[in-house]
Amino acid sequence: MHSSSKKTFKKRSLSEVNQSVEVPQNAPFLATLKAFLGPGALVAVGYMDPGNWITSVVGGASYKYLLLSVVLISSLIAMQLQQMAGKLGIVTRLDLAQATAAHLPKGLRYLLFAVIELALMATDLAEVIGSGIALHLLFGWPLLFSIFITILDVFLLLSIMKLGFRKIEAIVSTLILTILIIFLYLVIISHPSLSGIFKGYAPNLSIFDSRQAATDSRLTLALGIIGATVMPHNLYLHSSISQTRQVDYKQKASVAQAVKFMTWDSNIQLSLAFVVNSLLLILGAALFYGHASQISAFSQMYNALANNNIAGAVASSFLSTLFAIALLASGQNSTITGTLTGQIVMEGFLHLKMPQWLIRLVTRLLALLPVLIAAILYGSREKILDELIVYSQVFLSIALPFSIFPLVYFTSQKKIMGEFVNAKWNTYLAYAIASLLTILNLQLIINIIF
Repeated sequence: MHSSSKKTFKKRSLSEVNQSVEVPQNAPFLATLKAFLGPGALVAVGYMDPGNWITSVVGGASYKYLLLSVVLISSLIAMQLQQMAGKLGIVTRLDLAQATAAHLPKGLRYLLFAVIELALMATDLAEVIGSGIALHLLFGWPLLFSIFITILDVFLLLSIMKLGFRKIEAIVSTLILTILIIFLYLVIISHPSLSGIFKGYAPNLSIFDSRQAATDSRLTLALGIIGATVMPHNLYLHSSISQTRQVDYKQKASVAQAVKFMTWDSNIQLSLAFVVNSLLLILGAALFYGHASQISAFSQMYNALANNNIAGAVASSFLSTLFAIALLASGQNSTITGTLTGQIVMEGFLHLKMPQWLIRLVTRLLALLPVLIAAILYGSREKILDELIVYSQVFLSIALPFSIFPLVYFTSQKKIMGEFVNAKWNTYLAYAIASLLTILNLQLIINIIF
């Protein structure tokens, strides 16, 4: 199907794990699903990284349950786009970066590369600062030292990769479960309003009212939640790791099975991410409503959970420690997937021929550069670092259309996808979503400037 693409890309995406996981043939549904479960967990990580924490918790503390509808809509958009990304990888055997390099003009390719690199830096900003602050809170290490420690994650990932991709999936799934259990416990003891939660999931157009947005930050927070939930780098990641399962490309039934079970895996894991994001916002609404200015930083949230004046009767140092453990789990998870994505983007766009460890180290250091500059300049002022996280999520929302439009274009082309081309309604809906996000982002930029 892709003779020209195959000549360009002799090396498969994440070649050391590509087609490395065996799947059973003619097995029952659950046995087959079990074999395909895993890549979705790595994708879901990006939807519950530290960048989500600030925007979601502050969103709840500022507007109670109002922005739950944004979390719901974002999650549905994520499911649609991730399915397209996974399908692109399985059917074409190209990741999104490789497909962009193969099918788009060179000038546009380099523009998209620049945007996704900046998006990766914005993503890493949240992950590294989150991990660094978690280590600082748990062990009392200086913040700058804690951030430097996160560079070691690259070498940790390299050693895990040698054990096989299933090991990475198992570690990531365990950390996700840790985050889910901790936040479920925190929300249960905070006694949220069930009626408020259900009402919050109903879309409310006042969120996007420009007159309201001029006087408060609800549009900024809403776009921050979208940017933190629907992550541009995840589209590149999923299009690559969906290829880790063995597929017999001589049989269309085998390709169809891979697409079907990739969709199940993706939707199940993203539903878990939706629950975690909802829990974050509900926690902000139930425990911190009216105290938004006092919990706009990770260390402030940590301290607030032990403060009777803010968290009320449930406040305790035990809750603070649980919060820091969940933050560390989230940061570590996101670091693993962020490093993998850095490699996918570098190799796919630039056709680099370098050792895997060197590509990972270079992409990691590139992404860490703005974080280290921010930490050196503002290291003693954690609140400024946390504000940077919120704006990094807004930037991700601005960068998102640059990844969505190429993805929808590729998956809607019959000459690229064959019989697995998007349904017309799916293509139109995805283009409408990308267009709406672009318009909202332009409105946000105008509001910030004027």
